[in-house]
Amino acid sequence: MFEQLSAGIRKALAFEGYVKPTPIQAKAIPALLRGKDLLGIAQTGTGKTAAFLLPILHKFSSEMKVLPSGTPRALVLAPTRELAAQIGDSCRKYGKHLRLRHTVIFGGVGQGPQVSSLKHGVDILIATPGRLLDLMEQGFVFLDRLEVFVLDEADRMLDMGFLPDVKRVVQRVPQRRQTMFFSATMSPEISALAASMVHDPVRVEVTPDSLTVEKIDQRVLFVDAKKKDALLWLLLEQEHLEKVLVFTRTKHRADRVCRSLNKKGVKAVPIHGNRSQNQRTQALKSFHDGRSRVLVATDIAARGIDVKDISHVINYDLPNEPENYVHRIGRTARAGKDGIAYSFCAADEREYLRAIEKLIKMRIEVEKHNYHSDEALHATGAAARPKPRQWKGRERRPFNREVKPRPDTRGFRGRGKPRGASRGKPRSSGKPRGKPRHGRAPNTSRGARGKPKGKPRGGSSRGGQRGGRGGTGRFHKKPRGRNRR
Repeated sequence: MFEQLSAGIRKALAFEGYVKPTPIQAKAIPALLRGKDLLGIAQTGTGKTAAFLLPILHKFSSEMKVLPSGTPRALVLAPTRELAAQIGDSCRKYGKHLRLRHTVIFGGVGQGPQVSSLKHGVDILIATPGRLLDLMEQGFVFLDRLEVFVLDEADRMLDMGFLPDVKRVVQRVPQRRQTMFFSATMSPEISALAASMVHDPVRVEVTPDSLTVEKIDQRVLFVDAKKKDALLWLLLEQEHLEKVLVFTRTKHRADRVCRSLNKKGVKAVPIHGNRSQNQRTQALKSFHDGRSRVLVATDIAARGIDVKDISHVINYDLPNEPENYVHRIGRTARAGKDGIAYSFCAADEREYLRAIEKLIKMRIEVEKHNYHSDEALHATGAAARPKPRQWKGRERRPFNREVKPRPDTRGFRGRGKPRGASRGKPRSSGKPRGKPRHGRAPNTSRGARGKPKGKPRGGSSRGGQRGGRGGTGRFHKKPRGRNRR
């Protein structure tokens, strides 16, 4: 089947070790070479990236065109930065003997280098929806001459809330185009989206009945939530766990597990949404090169991360979406190799395990260990639900005395409490308290309106206080003697 491709592509495939196409490649590539639209349903790790990239490279290499800057001939839309970068690497490997240009744009990094590569011209553009729309609004990307449009991991796009962005992109592309639509699952929403994009497509479906790879050895370990760290360390003490991918449910927990492993001498790096793009790239590179033995990730790495030779996947937390379990364990047993997937299950995660077993239509084997929990194994109903958070402080003493109302301090702008606040009195209205002393201005610092501040007008305070001449203040003593009038 690879014989239909150009010589430069065949040379690159031979260098990468491609001998026999995967099932989805064997079904999709001939139809795509004929210019047909494609609706592909395949789980992760089946080789669908090469299934849509190879026909695009073959078509563009045989029909060379020069387009204005920022005007690609093909657009590949991916849900995550890591998946977009991986597609870009595959495009570079397959087309290294061709005179075609490609670039990858995604958020989380500066757009300067991406804009520069677009200005130099590009044939294939791989992008995430957010950054693509930003550059289109700024006038750096134009899709009016697009020939091929690829939507990869459409179900993941829907889960991440990118459906409105995808529709905005579809409205900008020409009506006459070749469309390739790929998804691991086909829900009613995905079916409706596919119907609006593809025209008379060739439907390619690979292993629809079996969601999980058969070569993955799946095991579940029941354990108390507080002993998951000890169980993880017990597993990592075994030498055959060479390259391990650990999944947690939250970002905070991923960081905590990494710190715990590093303290015990196991090199671990985290990857999740709170990490910058450079940090995520460095973490993947460290894990790929073998400098880090463990990669701790959230579900952001469940799809599209193709790291070779991952021996084990450990679900530190079971996912609350059963479909994510399939994508998590799909990171191992790739390219025909074997793999093992361990899943920790606490009492409050028992319902998640039942949903996973219902989805994959099989019972996962239970493995006993030193921290085995029968409570988690037999948890049902309310016992399997997460317990509400309880107040961990000391027991409160009864308070029997009458509670006094708090003083009304609204509108007070000064420091400390207003006068009378400690006795529950209302806020002062700002008027002077009591009768002012002679020769002294009233207290007007609390907002009295229309009252003079500081020294009285028309004379010194000394003359006013001692009855001297010239005291014309409001609160000065009246002069005596002949100056009385």
